[in-house]
Amino acid sequence: MLDLEVVPERSLGNEQWEFILGMPFYQTVNILKRQDRVIKAVQIRYSNTQPLQMDLVVSLSQDGIKLIFDPVCQRLKIIEVFCMNKVKLKYCGVHFNSLQVQPTIEQIDQSFGATRPGVYNSEKQLFVLNFRGLSFDFPIESKFEPVFSKPRYAHGLGSLQFPNGSSPVVARMCIYSGNSLSDTKSPPLPITCFHGDCFVDCVEVLRDYNSTKGLKFILVTEGNGSSKLLDTRKKTVDRIVRFSDSCQDVISALGCPSKVFYKSEDKMMIHSPDAHRRVKSRCSDYFYNYFTMGVDILFDANTHVVKKFILHTNYPGHYNFNMYYRCEFKIPIHIDKPELETGLSEEEPLIITAYSKWDKVQKYLLKPEQRPVILTRSSSTNTSNPFGSTLCYGVHDMIFETMQNHHIASITLYQPSNVSSPTNDIPMC
Repeated sequence: MLDLEVVPERSLGNEQWEFILGMPFYQTVNILKRQDRVIKAVQIRYSNTQPLQMDLVVSLSQDGIKLIFDPVCQRLKIIEVFCMNKVKLKYCGVHFNSLQVQPTIEQIDQSFGATRPGVYNSEKQLFVLNFRGLSFDFPIESKFEPVFSKPRYAHGLGSLQFPNGSSPVVARMCIYSGNSLSDTKSPPLPITCFHGDCFVDCVEVLRDYNSTKGLKFILVTEGNGSSKLLDTRKKTVDRIVRFSDSCQDVISALGCPSKVFYKSEDKMMIHSPDAHRRVKSRCSDYFYNYFTMGVDILFDANTHVVKKFILHTNYPGHYNFNMYYRCEFKIPIHIDKPELETGLSEEEPLIITAYSKWDKVQKYLLKPEQRPVILTRSSSTNTSNPFGSTLCYGVHDMIFETMQNHHIASITLYQPSNVSSPTNDIPMC
C-alpha cells in the first residue's frame, strides 16, 4: 500500500517521487514507468473525438488515485483520491488516513484545523469541507439532510450529533490549485519540474510570403537566481534556427538535444521525383530530438546543416503520443483566394496552430485534385498500430499529418530541392 504525503495546493508523493500540480503528462507517465513494481494498474482515459474538450485522466485503480490533466496544456490539474482505504495518507508527517487511523470528521479537524464552513450537496448527499487547495467529501445519510439543506452552509460537521461509531468518514479527497475545485485550472509549469530542460512557450514559423525560412523559439528555462519565490527563477529567451544552420549553431541556440536519431530508411522516398536514380548514401541523415519542445530537427548527413523541421502536437490517439511535449507553434500562411471566400484581408494571413482542425483549414490550402498519402506507422518490435493510419497533405513547403478526428498530428517543414518542383512532392522522414 502506498504511503503518501499530502501538500495542499501542491502535491501528493513520498521521498522517492511526487505528483505535482502543473506537472506535464510526460513526466507523470515516466514516474509510473519507474514505479511499476509498486504501482501496477494504470488506465488512461481520453476522448478520441474531442481531445481538447475532455480531461486527460490517469487512473491508478489499485491505489485509489486519479490524476486529471488539462487537455490543452496537458499539465496536472487535479489529484483525486477516490478510494481512501487503498492508500495511506499523512499531513506534516502525521497520518490522518491509514489502516489504524480512520479519516473521520474529528480526525480531519485534528489534522488540518479550522476551515471555512462546509457546503452540503443535497443531490449527492455529500458534505464538502474545503481548505485552500484541498477538499474532503463526506457522505451524509438522508436523515441528516434537513440540518444542512437550510441553509446550504454548515459551521462544521463536528458540531453534529451522530450515533456512536457512525461519524462520517472521508469518501474522496482532492488536491487542486486555488480556492474552488469547480473553477480550478492547471498552474504554470513548476520550477521543480524543469530538471535542467528548456520548454517552449511558443514557436513562430518564420516565412517570407509562403516560403519557410526558419523557426523562432520562445523558450522558458530555469534561471540562476536564488530567490525564494520559485516562479521568479524562470527565464524567457528567444532563439532563432534557420535552414542551413549547422549542428553547432543549433546546439548554441537550443542546447543539447534529448536524443540523436540516425535515419535508417526513408519510406516516403518513393513519392519523390527520380527516386530510382538516387544512389544510396553510406552516410545517414540524423535528427536532433527536442522532446520537451515538441520539435525534431533533421540534418544532412554530408553537409551537417538543417534541412527539415518537424513540429509535434502530441494528441492522444496518435502513434507517437507522449514521446513529445506539445509544440505551441504558429504558422502564417497567405491565401491566394478572394477575401469573400476566406474572410481574411489580403494582408492578413491564415494562422495555423496546434489546435487548428484540418477539416476547417484544408479548403484554403488544397487544390481540389490533391490527394493525401496514407502513412501507417509500426516498429521493429511492434508491427501493429492500434491507432490506425494518418493522412499526409503537401502544402507549399510543408507536410500536414492529420488524424481521423481531423486534428493535426505533426507538421514537417522542408526546403524543396528544386524550387520549381510541384508542391505536392512529399518528402518525409
